[in-house]
Amino acid sequence: MGEFPDTASIVIVGGGITGCALAYELAVLGVEDVLVCERDYLTAGSTGRCGAGIRQQWGLEMNIRLSRASCRILETLPEHLDYPRGIEFKQGGYLILAYAEKQLEQFRKNVARQNELGVPSRVLSPREAMDIVPHLSAEGLLGATFCHEDGHANPFHTTHAYALAARRAGVRFALDTRVTDIEVRGDRVVGVETSRGYVATPLVFNAAGSHSAEIGAMAGVDLPVYTERHQILATEPVGRMLDPMVVSFSHHIYCQQVPHGSFLMGRGDPDEPRGINNESSWLFLERMARSVATIMPPLADLRVVRQWSGGYNVSPDSQPILGDVPGLEGYWMAVGFSGHGFMVAPMAVRVLAQTIAGSDPEMDIGALNLGRFERGELLLEPNVV
Repeated sequence: MGEFPDTASIVIVGGGITGCALAYELAVLGVEDVLVCERDYLTAGSTGRCGAGIRQQWGLEMNIRLSRASCRILETLPEHLDYPRGIEFKQGGYLILAYAEKQLEQFRKNVARQNELGVPSRVLSPREAMDIVPHLSAEGLLGATFCHEDGHANPFHTTHAYALAARRAGVRFALDTRVTDIEVRGDRVVGVETSRGYVATPLVFNAAGSHSAEIGAMAGVDLPVYTERHQILATEPVGRMLDPMVVSFSHHIYCQQVPHGSFLMGRGDPDEPRGINNESSWLFLERMARSVATIMPPLADLRVVRQWSGGYNVSPDSQPILGDVPGLEGYWMAVGFSGHGFMVAPMAVRVLAQTIAGSDPEMDIGALNLGRFERGELLLEPNVV
């Protein structure tokens, strides 16, 4: 493990994509003595359990800008981070299906906004959608949207690429290390208590994903987030059948064939109770099978080899909470990504790192601050699965 430090300029809580990318971005900006504390191992939480899709097809301008910038970062990330293994970023596109007129009309508005911001998405007829995915069923399908730049990356390689580059830049990682308390004196953070000892620090960054509310409470910050289980399955590897990620908000599912041939399928459950739960269920397997077989009947013959669960850390408007907390010096966060952290974290944490380091941020993300909930300024995204 190495010698555990007793001081740090910043302690990042969480070793997923958010924490590792932030550590790297801070280090390249000249911030020294950065410490990442991870309760288990890197990618042990939501990052290592996610569907790892990358899409720019959103309804809100903020999400479009964040995801588009993150996509550009990911396209050249292996070269930028000197990670020769690559991150398996396959840009086969996202095909988002519409099964209701109101939904299709919202998609048209989304695409118009996306195009204004440089995203090359387009609205398709059912026939055009079936030209891209011949296995699609035409039943009930009214149209779709498609962006060829969207895709899928490997969350393990992506996170470890950031972590290795951060280590080379001087960042220290403390794995199997739980943060148990945050010491606040007056109106400022002064230290962090961990399972391996106390670390004096003027700044703590909450990137704890499913455990973010718990970490916030240690500093006296009441975060309006909760964790909800989402489940995924993987099938046997088969020959190439599908290039894009196929998404249906009506069926609460997404489906993608990864480079080695397996299909990854995820499904949200509107009735899922709140709480951290990494167990798998037969009900998910049954509902997932029925949904995907309805949309793409040939996939019904695939054999499932495993399934798993992970946590969505959800905010009241399904948008992340980014930045500091007025009145509490030294506490920062990137939480509540609501299942979309992997695809927007690269740009989100770059902007946060620039702000913390005193540089001019590349993007204004002020609307995603914690205070928006008290002000009633929620940012409601229409495209969430």
